[in-house]
Amino acid sequence: MKYYIIVGEASGDLHASNLMKSLKKIDKNPKFRYFGGDKMKEQGGKLVKHYKKMSFMGIWEVILNLKTIFNNLKFCKKDIKNYQADAVILVDYAGFNLKIAKFINLKTKVFYYISPKIWAWNQSRAKIIKKYVNKMFVIFPFEIDFYKKYNYKVDFVGNPIIDEIEKFKKNSQISKKKFLEENNLENKKIISILAGSRKQEIEKNLPIMLEVIPFYKDFQFVIAAAPSIEKKFYKKFIENKDVKIFFNKTYQILQFSYASLVTSGTATLETALFSVPQIACYKTSFLTYIIGKSIVKIPYFSLVNIVMNEEIIRELLQKNMKKEILKIELDKILFSKKRDEILKNYKILKEKIGETGASDRTAKIIFENLKKC
Repeated sequence: MKYYIIVGEASGDLHASNLMKSLKKIDKNPKFRYFGGDKMKEQGGKLVKHYKKMSFMGIWEVILNLKTIFNNLKFCKKDIKNYQADAVILVDYAGFNLKIAKFINLKTKVFYYISPKIWAWNQSRAKIIKKYVNKMFVIFPFEIDFYKKYNYKVDFVGNPIIDEIEKFKKNSQISKKKFLEENNLENKKIISILAGSRKQEIEKNLPIMLEVIPFYKDFQFVIAAAPSIEKKFYKKFIENKDVKIFFNKTYQILQFSYASLVTSGTATLETALFSVPQIACYKTSFLTYIIGKSIVKIPYFSLVNIVMNEEIIRELLQKNMKKEILKIELDKILFSKKRDEILKNYKILKEKIGETGASDRTAKIIFENLKKC
């Protein structure tokens, strides 16, 4: 079978690469062409355009890069037409991928792996998905009920993050003592910082996160840096700060963290699955915040709280994202009963989001669906 896959960010690259790996188990001669990243490239096929040239965060940033976005769309449509795939697989990245789905107009099988967060904003996009997508694979149980409102049946396949974390835990043999020694860290409890995967996020959130460091002399702060961001970008923030920074060690850092400051996104869920009490932090540009506030339809912004439908971890959004409040909330998860409450709720969260095997389940449904054609 010939597959054309489109992702627009690092997490999509990871999940699509695992889906490719699963498809290779059951398809004897798969051919892949894709807008993706380095992890997908490891699985073979042809990388047409890297997601780093496509990822723009925030309303203002999108406006500034409209020409690039339109050029990418135009090129992608032409490339899909020339490739004549048996299936087009869209991964999250709603603004771009839904336009592609409309363009294809069911002339080719369209599968959507990992629903865009339309339940949070622009819910009317569910009508577009219902019209132009053959099958939608969702990774959160609450998404089943969301799509039911539009009389659209989806397949809940579980969350691929569970697979990544379980795989890491299975292969990780390093002890905390060895981890500290190998990375020149002190024998102190670790407070990890996950400040986002995009430069705009890091610029807005990391400086505030770093402001609390002087209050916690008995702890050490470690930044789990985004692999897609160059080290020199971080230097202007961490100069003269008592903090260490590591690349490509996020799971190792979380494995040995006592608490974490996390810019909202998939990272909040990953942190929860490692059973690390956390504070979800998010600050963006004023324009993006004002527009976002008017269109967001859900009461929480972290995935942990969205899945649980209650605030089990503290969320500091925009004006609340400041040093004084951050210190108060960090004290709670370090020194009070709040810590035990969070850990108790994490156990319930893990039960809600399902078992391992998301990629394999999705690949099987896609391949069996294509065989019927």
